[in-house]
Amino acid sequence: MLVETVTNILSLLTIAAQGFILFVFVSFFYNKSWLRKLKPKRLVLSFIVSATAVLGSLFFSEIAKYVPCKLCWFQRIFMYPLPLLILIALKNSDKKVIYCNLSVFSFIGLLIAGFHYYLQINPIEVLNCSAVGYSVSCSESFFMRYGYITIPMMSMTAFATIFVLSWNKLFK
Repeated sequence: MLVETVTNILSLLTIAAQGFILFVFVSFFYNKSWLRKLKPKRLVLSFIVSATAVLGSLFFSEIAKYVPCKLCWFQRIFMYPLPLLILIALKNSDKKVIYCNLSVFSFIGLLIAGFHYYLQINPIEVLNCSAVGYSVSCSESFFMRYGYITIPMMSMTAFATIFVLSWNKLFK
């Protein structure tokens, strides 16, 4: 019951984040005044997204007992430092360095999550993660909500949201 409820909440947050990304890009081309209002809140929003992603991944592995695959671990490597880095940036007001780190970490994580999602949608037998060690297959999907949301899609959306928030040219 708890796993089902949390999965549904995180799936809805994924859809909301995807809508936010769409809103930012539409605003960039049609009404930049909204983006200027968002500018001072970008680090706080990035912290909320990254902390939610970290807590969600820990929930799925520690409470739901979903065993992470190799690609899940690589995504965690790029997501787990982000809340701490963002908190340090908020405390020290060091926004230039953090936006550089945010964009690099989130872009690499986005690429890994995108590839992972591709493997789930189009399983390739040659790239079976369980063949390289004690891990579940990267193409295994523990759930699918709304016809497309899986854990890698949640991860990809979180990375994409942080990447968009760290992209300074959108908010000028």
